[in-house]
Amino acid sequence: MALSKQFVKSKSLYKVTFTVPAEAAAETKKVALVGEFNGWNPEEAIALKKQKDGSFKAILELASGEYQFRYILDDEKWENDWEADKYVPAGVAATENSVVVL
Repeated sequence: MALSKQFVKSKSLYKVTFTVPAEAAAETKKVALVGEFNGWNPEEAIALKKQKDGSFKAILELASGEYQFRYILDDEKWENDWEADKYVPAGVAATENSVVVL
């Protein structure tokens, strides 16, 4: 899992690419992204598109700041990003959330 960030001057926003690599999603049919940017609501999760190489990707435009997020694989398995900028306690049974810092 990986993050890449690009600042878009004309919009004063960051274009953030969220990627779940093929090896992390080997048997996965769908991947969704939830976090502070969508109220942690799985019903408003952002679907990642499956790529030809088997990875899943989504691009979001976000303002500067810090955003906690996680991936949901096949509507049931919650995963952190392996390359998040940092991790913070989620407050639920010793789990953590990934954080992207912009």
